[in-house]
Amino acid sequence: MSPWEVFAVKYADRNARTRADSFIFDDNHDAPHAMDYFMWLLRAGTRTILVDTGYDDAEAAARNRPIRLDPAAALAPFGLTPDDITDIIVTHLHYDHAGGLALFPNAHLHLQAAEMAYATGPCMCHDTLRMPFTASHVCEAVQRLYSGKLTFYDGSADIAEGVSVHCIGGHSRGLQCVRVHTQAGWMVLASDAAHFYENLQARKPFPIVVDLQNMLDGFDRLERLASHPSLIIPGHDPLVRQYFPQDLADHIHRLDAGPTQDVTL
Repeated sequence: MSPWEVFAVKYADRNARTRADSFIFDDNHDAPHAMDYFMWLLRAGTRTILVDTGYDDAEAAARNRPIRLDPAAALAPFGLTPDDITDIIVTHLHYDHAGGLALFPNAHLHLQAAEMAYATGPCMCHDTLRMPFTASHVCEAVQRLYSGKLTFYDGSADIAEGVSVHCIGGHSRGLQCVRVHTQAGWMVLASDAAHFYENLQARKPFPIVVDLQNMLDGFDRLERLASHPSLIIPGHDPLVRQYFPQDLADHIHRLDAGPTQDVTL
């Protein structure tokens, strides 16, 4: 099995946040706590898989959450255009992970069935649960389904040799992480199963949650899936850019060789 190259691609950040926005249980809740927004690119030979899509300028304006790079432009240092992307693993359908689906018209989507059921079901009658979703993004996923460009999974499944998805839930009903065979061992892109290293290492849940038990159980699952805890990559932690080397451009960090320093908080 050939190892995959794995890249974190930062397209946005948000600094006007506090620790109360990141942790349910935290005594220092008023302290600043910044967040980065990433997509991830997997590459092995001629095969490329994009994990999540970020969100575009229209969504940024609608939510007043500016982006630094259009997600399609963020991939330019790889020599890729949006039309080159043929496979996208959608970890979940929240706006910041599926908000750029329409930018990649040729892509086949890989999604948990539980996530589509959640995003189109009775839970969306509640404003609090609906808040991280945008209807047009969900509709884009439905359109891919009807055009034969979406595959559903129920739990764990192989996407390619050395790449698998695993349903975690918790933050969103069908949230899935991605396990990748790399030169450093089995790496796990946690996405929002662990927004920050501290969520995982201190077992502190993130406040946006549909099933708290699944979120807490998911921390254990992430650790079982990875060859080493340092190979679990949180979905939004600025520390990723400190622990892993820059590659190709300022906004791209290469992950597959492992961290360059201890990731224990």
